[in-house]
Amino acid sequence: MPAKKHYLSSPPQRVLKVSAAIVGGYFVAASFHLMLASVSGHKEIVMLTSTFSLFLLWAVMMVVTFLSRNGWKIWGVYLGLTLFFSIITYFTK
Repeated sequence: MPAKKHYLSSPPQRVLKVSAAIVGGYFVAASFHLMLASVSGHKEIVMLTSTFSLFLLWAVMMVVTFLSRNGWKIWGVYLGLTLFFSIITYFTK
């Protein structure tokens, strides 16, 4: 049974969502783990466990991306979170 056209997004929105899911989700997950490593006193432990938790957080961010209706808004949120985590990382060095 095919999906209703009402629930499908337009091709430009689809491209924005896919790129936000892959690139934006990874940037948020990586910047979060770098911030966590710089804030906590256990840098080695955070970086070792981030190999698994980064992938899990990235997968969650991918799912959240496709729950959104607007690709521009999710890109704005992901870039804002990446900038926020990066600023915290920069000032806690």
